[in-house]
Amino acid sequence: MNQTFMKEKKILPLVLSMSLPMVLSMLVNSLYNIIDSYFVAKISENAMTALSLVYPLQILINAVAVGLGIGLNTAASFYLGAQNHEKADDAASLGMVLSVIHGLVLTFICILIVPSFLHLFTQDEAIISYALTYSYIVFAFTTPITISIAMEKVFQAEGQMVITMTTMLCGCITNIILDPIFIFGLGPVPEMGIAGAAWATGIGQIVPMVLYFIIYLKKPLPLRLRIRKGMFDRKLYGRIYGVGIPAALNMALPSLMITALNGILASFSAVYVLVLGIYYKLQTFIYLTANGIVQGIRPIVGYNYGAGEYKRVKKVFQTALVLTAGVMLAGTIICMIFASWLMGLFTSNLETISAGCTALRIISIGFLVSSISVTASGLLEGLGQGTLSLIISFMRYLLVIVPAAFLLSKAFGAVGVWHAFWIAEAVSAFTSYLIYRKKIVQGLLR
Repeated sequence: MNQTFMKEKKILPLVLSMSLPMVLSMLVNSLYNIIDSYFVAKISENAMTALSLVYPLQILINAVAVGLGIGLNTAASFYLGAQNHEKADDAASLGMVLSVIHGLVLTFICILIVPSFLHLFTQDEAIISYALTYSYIVFAFTTPITISIAMEKVFQAEGQMVITMTTMLCGCITNIILDPIFIFGLGPVPEMGIAGAAWATGIGQIVPMVLYFIIYLKKPLPLRLRIRKGMFDRKLYGRIYGVGIPAALNMALPSLMITALNGILASFSAVYVLVLGIYYKLQTFIYLTANGIVQGIRPIVGYNYGAGEYKRVKKVFQTALVLTAGVMLAGTIICMIFASWLMGLFTSNLETISAGCTALRIISIGFLVSSISVTASGLLEGLGQGTLSLIISFMRYLLVIVPAAFLLSKAFGAVGVWHAFWIAEAVSAFTSYLIYRKKIVQGLLR
C-alpha cells in the first residue's frame, strides 16, 4: 500500500478520512457500554453498583493494552514515514508478542486482587457477589483484548481505518445482541443474570481478534508479522515502551481517579458511587468519540514527523482540535438538557436520578475546555513524546481533581466532588497550552 497520501492529501479531508471510521466505531463502542449497563441495571441497582466498582480494573486492563498498542503504532508509523520497512515490521511483530505476555500477566493479577479490591469500597455481600461473578468471567478474556488491540494498532499504522472500524463494530454488535439473550434467557439459552452480561462481553471481545487474523491471512498488510532474532532490539523496546508506558499510565489514571473518588463518595452514600459509575458509562459517548479523532491523527502525525513534514503536523493538530471541540460542545448541550432522561436509563430511583442530574450538569461545564488537553495528548503521543502527554493526563486525573474533590467535599458534600471535574479540566487545558507553545511550536516542530 502506498502511504504517501499521508503527506500529500489536503489536511481536512485526510483527518476526516482517517478519523471518521474510528469515530463511528467509537460511537458504537460507547453505545455498547451504555446498552450493556442498561441491561445490567434491569437486574437491580446492586448489580449496576457492582459494575461500577469493577469498572476501574477494566479501565486498567484496557489502559495497558491500548498503551502498548499506541507505542507499537507510533513506532511503526515513524519507520514507515522514514521508509524503513524492516524496522516497521519489527515494531509490529514485537508489539504483538508483548501484547500476549501482558494479557496473561493481567489476567492473573486481576483475578487475584479483585476480592480485596471490592472490600475497600463496600461490605454489602450482595454487591460483592455480583461483582465477583462478573469480574471472574470478564477477566478470563483479558488476553484476547490485548491481542485484538495490538492488531487494531497494526492496521491503523497502515492507515486501514475502515478495517479497524468494521471489526470493532462486529464485536460491539455481537455484545449488544448477546446481552439480553444471556442476561434474561431467550429461547434455549437459560437466564444467567450478571454472568450473562460477562459472557456477552467476553465473546464480543473475541470476535474482533478472530476477524483481524482472518483479514490478515487473506489479505496480508505491507506490515508483516513474523518472529526474527533481530526484532528483539533494545532500541525498539525503548521506542515502543517509551511511548507505550506513558500512554498506558495516561489511560490508567482514570482508573486511579475513579478508585479515589469512590472512596470519597462512599463516605456520603452508595448512591453517589452509583452516580459516578453511571456518569463514566455515559461520558464514553463523548470522550470515546473525541478519542476516535485522536486515534485518526496519531498515524498521520507519526508519518509526517518521520518524513520531516513539520508544518503539516501543526495543521493536523489545529484541525483535530476544532473537530474535538465540536464533539465536546455537543456533549455539553446533551448533558445540560437531557440529564434526567439519561440518568433514567439506568435507575428509577428518584434520589439517584436527582443526584445524577446535578452531577452531569456540573461536570459537563468542563467538557469544552477539555478538548485542548485531549487533542494535545494525541499529538504528543504521535510525536513519540509520551512523557509530556502523561504530564497532561496526570494534571487531569490525579494532581488537581483528587485533592480538589477531597477539599470541596469537606465544604459542600458530594456536590463538591462534581465541581472538582471542571476545575481539573481548566487547569489541564492551560498546562497543555503551555506545553504546546514551549515544547512543540518552539521545539520539536521549529
